[in-house]
Amino acid sequence: MKRFDVSQAGPLHDVRVLDLSRLVAGNMLTLQLADFGADVIKIERPGSGDDLRSWREGGQEIYWKVYGRNKRSLALDLKSEAGLGTLKELVTHSQILVENFVPGGLEKMGLGPDVLFALNPALVIVRVSGWGQTGPYSHKPGFGTLVEAMSGFAHLNGYADRPPVLPPLALADMIAGVYGAAGTLTALRVAEREGRGQVVDLSLFEPIFSVIASEAAKFRINGVATMRSGNQSTHTAPRNVYECSDGKFVAMSGSMQSMAMRIFDTIGHPELKADPRYATNDARVNHRDALDGIIGGFIRRRTQQENLQLFETAGVTVGPVCSMADLLDHPYVTGREAVVEVEDRDLGSIPMHNVVPRLSGTPGGFRRPAPAVGEHTDEILAELERLRRGGPDPETAR
Repeated sequence: MKRFDVSQAGPLHDVRVLDLSRLVAGNMLTLQLADFGADVIKIERPGSGDDLRSWREGGQEIYWKVYGRNKRSLALDLKSEAGLGTLKELVTHSQILVENFVPGGLEKMGLGPDVLFALNPALVIVRVSGWGQTGPYSHKPGFGTLVEAMSGFAHLNGYADRPPVLPPLALADMIAGVYGAAGTLTALRVAEREGRGQVVDLSLFEPIFSVIASEAAKFRINGVATMRSGNQSTHTAPRNVYECSDGKFVAMSGSMQSMAMRIFDTIGHPELKADPRYATNDARVNHRDALDGIIGGFIRRRTQQENLQLFETAGVTVGPVCSMADLLDHPYVTGREAVVEVEDRDLGSIPMHNVVPRLSGTPGGFRRPAPAVGEHTDEILAELERLRRGGPDPETAR
């Protein structure tokens, strides 16, 4: 079991992050930094804290426990003069500030970029919003659900004879958080080299749109918006999820020509390699339903394990469809330590994803459990007092 060790010093140990965001995108962004040692201070409303805390399972703040790890919590009333003053003072000793107010919200608080840069010219200000700080939608509040719908993702997700399907999780926020971490570290490098801070304008829309952006070029060429195709692909075949005789499923991808030919040999239909309907990728895409009938018929006669063993022996790219119930003790997940058991003060321990990605020389780690609201208020304010007196910064000096 992984135990938290605050003495661990990751590669970002000398970076302080003020996280004023709520819910998912900002927390995902700052999690990436915190996992690699940054001192992420969650600025939270006294009492209630981050709204992510209210996403519970079995009465437990499961989402907060996972995405709030390695962070500290400072309870501040930013509507009070004292609270705002403390935040401004912290800004002078920090490298990054993250917020996700509706554009203009930071300015209404008297904390616009002009004010923040006057306090700290090298500050990286990350502004997370649904639609970005500019453009005709900049004034609108944005939620991941709206972005997942409008970005074109939901239109592509599901089956042509059924309504569009939203993802079953905060996908737009998660993708934005990962993009945001990369942008933040890029801006931080500039600040460290040139002493010049800047604003990172991170919308939820653009990151998730980027993962389907090839659809724009396809539409320009074809004049037709790609329709939902279930588990099939519109640009390669075979590619689908197939049911096995035991009711379980396997996924297959024959995106390379050589792999498609190998699949035909493995299912006992080498003649398909010369059949003009299946000889090329374009032809297979045009006849994918018929091809799926042939492949599906073969797979349906065997259990999932029998199919996996057969195709693996033949070197065919087939894998199981897993639920979380399948994954927690899956030999790949346990062998790779993709999921690790981490100590928890309420439940004894809980499974969490490991630090991603893995750095060979300066890896991240588990330094702190997700904090209670305001858990580190006294500690942080004491550190701030030492900084006022010109003393060393105990957190970023590790």
